[in-house]
Amino acid sequence: MENYSIVLFILALMICLSAVADKIKLPYPILLIIAGIGIGFIPEIPKMEINPEIIFLIFLPPLLYDAAFNISFSQFKTNLNTISTLAISLVFLTVTGIAVMARYFIPGMTWPLGFVLGAILSATDAVAAISITKGLGLSHKTSTILEGESLINDASALVAYRFAVAAVTGTAFVFWEASFQFLLLIGGGFLIGLIMGKILAFIIKRIQDDAIIIISFMLLMPFVTYQIAEELNVSGVIAVVMLGLGISHFSNKILPTNLLHQSKSIWEMIIFLLNGLIFILIGLQFPYILENIDKALVLPYIGYAFLITIVVLIIRMARVFLQQVNLQKAYDKKRGQITEHALLDFKNSLIISWSGMRGIVSLAIAIGLPHTLKDGSPFPLRNEIIFISIAVVLFTLLGQGLTLPWLVKKLQPTSDNEQKSE
Repeated sequence: MENYSIVLFILALMICLSAVADKIKLPYPILLIIAGIGIGFIPEIPKMEINPEIIFLIFLPPLLYDAAFNISFSQFKTNLNTISTLAISLVFLTVTGIAVMARYFIPGMTWPLGFVLGAILSATDAVAAISITKGLGLSHKTSTILEGESLINDASALVAYRFAVAAVTGTAFVFWEASFQFLLLIGGGFLIGLIMGKILAFIIKRIQDDAIIIISFMLLMPFVTYQIAEELNVSGVIAVVMLGLGISHFSNKILPTNLLHQSKSIWEMIIFLLNGLIFILIGLQFPYILENIDKALVLPYIGYAFLITIVVLIIRMARVFLQQVNLQKAYDKKRGQITEHALLDFKNSLIISWSGMRGIVSLAIAIGLPHTLKDGSPFPLRNEIIFISIAVVLFTLLGQGLTLPWLVKKLQPTSDNEQKSE
């Protein structure tokens, strides 16, 4: 009953703070995180641990599905080259960059542990990117690239994480086996999402007159799709993203306008509540993890987290601007399917670089670290890795999140030439 009261209190506080954030023109995720940290330091508040399985099963599917459903399909296809580059190659570059920095700067950090930390912090967060960039007047191209990247890179990060943890626990790493498993996870998730999308489309076609049943199926299917994919040991993230993209493309053709509006209103309410809870929970975790760290090491670890944040930002900026150059070269030489709409300019490249915030997925992966190794001994530096991960998440959300609106306003990026279909 006590935790139930706390949840009600947090929900009420979340709604009030969201209204305040709108009035003072501050991104509401930032205000909610700060509130969560403050609440966590109140002695009377009971500890609320986040179960990573709850995050992956209850929070992640609807948030990913909603983001994929509302993304521009034509813009996603046009910018697929950039999205896939950032969602796959940049993830593994980031993992390596963090591992190198951790190995040589953080005492006691081995190469396997460095790669674990890198995998945890390698993916940008769809929830953070969408929540903070919403209403900033970004072009459809920039928004689509940010959302598309954060929808897909979770799968890459989770694969890197699995193999990094396996290396720490003593399992041998075989490159070809890892590559094959990565393709299997992605391909299997793609296939499951496609099949579940077809099933949902089949159902919707036959019950078009029953709005409540249609909306109920659309609410239920992300959870079912994610669970089926995970049970089959493929990527539930990719499966839900494909489901959202497929149903978005299908629903605009067949569903009545009033039903689409009704469904959108329900989803907006659900996503608002889930988003708010996520950001407050991120803030709440910081004081609890702080209790498990040697007080003399708190400041050094915060310093390491800050260095990692800088390293990640530099790697991201280098990869985004390299992508800008590569796209221009491919377009000039008429290679591939690169069109003028897919090209990046300096302003959009800088905004994309600065928008790579970390969030709930990194937090869930960190907290999900095993407590022990196969021989029963404690997982080395577990609390330290979790503390650094949360600190990096907070640095990116507070630092980049607070300055992003100013950067967008300062740059005033020119609107790209939107496709006629948009």
